[in-house]
Amino acid sequence: MNAFTADHFQSHELARAWLERLRWPEGPVCPYCGTIGHAYKTSRTGYYRCAESKCRKDFTVTMGTVMERSHIPLHKWLMAFYLMASSKKGISAHQFHRSLRLDYKSAWFMAHRIREAMASDDFRPMGGGGQIVEADETYYGRTSDRQTKTKGGRPLKKASASVNKRPILALVERGRSVRTFHAPVADKATVQKIVKENIARESRLHTDESKLYGKLDQHFAEHGTVKHSAGEYERDGVHTNTAEGYFSVFKRGMRGIYQHCDEKHLHRYLAEYDFRFNHRVALGIGDTARTLAAIRGAEGKRLLYRQPD
Repeated sequence: MNAFTADHFQSHELARAWLERLRWPEGPVCPYCGTIGHAYKTSRTGYYRCAESKCRKDFTVTMGTVMERSHIPLHKWLMAFYLMASSKKGISAHQFHRSLRLDYKSAWFMAHRIREAMASDDFRPMGGGGQIVEADETYYGRTSDRQTKTKGGRPLKKASASVNKRPILALVERGRSVRTFHAPVADKATVQKIVKENIARESRLHTDESKLYGKLDQHFAEHGTVKHSAGEYERDGVHTNTAEGYFSVFKRGMRGIYQHCDEKHLHRYLAEYDFRFNHRVALGIGDTARTLAAIRGAEGKRLLYRQPD
C-alpha cells in the first residue's frame, strides 16, 4: 500500500475485490451462520448468497464492519483508513472533506467510525513479572460539568490548573503499548481502581509523586516514583517520560489538528492516538501494516448515527 498508487485506491470495484481478499482469504464468510467458502454471487454486484439451506441470506464484504450500509465508495474508505493511520497527529474531518470530496457530515462520521475500528479489544492486564508500567495523568479541554465547589463542599475561590478540565489517565507498558482512560474525576479512589484493574500485580509501577498513587507499593512488586516538583525527572531508570511523550503528541494533535472535541467523543480520539502509539515505527510497524491493522479492526464493530432503542 504505497500512497495512493495502489489499484484498490482507484475505484470502488477494485477496492471491494481487494477487501474481499483481505477479509476472506479462504472464500466468502457468511456473517449470519459463519460458513466459509460456501456462497455464490448474486445478480447484484458485490452481493453473495449463503448456500447453506438453513441460511440462504445475502451479504457483502462490508457487513459486520464499521463500513456496513455506507454509501461512500470503498476506495475512499480505504484512502481514509490510510490517511488516519499514517498521520502521526491525526487528520481532521475537514481535511477528509476536501481530499476525498465528501460532504462534511459524511467525512466527520467516517472519521469516528475509523476511530471505532482502531479501538482496542485487548483488556488483558498490562505488564507482568519484571515489566515496567508507567502511570501518569493529564488534563485536557473543559468538562461539561463545571466545578464550583471544593470536594469539602466550600465555594471554589481559586481554581487550580486542573479544575474544570477533563482528566485523562495513561498506563504505558515500557517499550510496548499504551492504554488511556477518560476518568469522570481524577481522585485517588478512581485512579487507583483503574491502575489495579489494568496492571498485573507482578509489574513494577513508575509514577510521579502525586498522592493519587499513594500506597500502591502494597499492590505491586515495586512502586518507584520521581519528584517532578523538585526537578527530578529520572532516577536510576525510574521515570514517566514515555507517558509524558504520549501526552505531548496527543495534545499537539488535539490543539493543532482537531482544535475542538466534545467531551462525549474524547474516548474515541484517545483510541485513535492509542492505536498509532501501539502500532508505531519503533515497534517495526510501518504505514502499510498499521493501515491493515486498522482495517482488520473494523470487523465486528458498528457505529450508528442513532443507536437503536
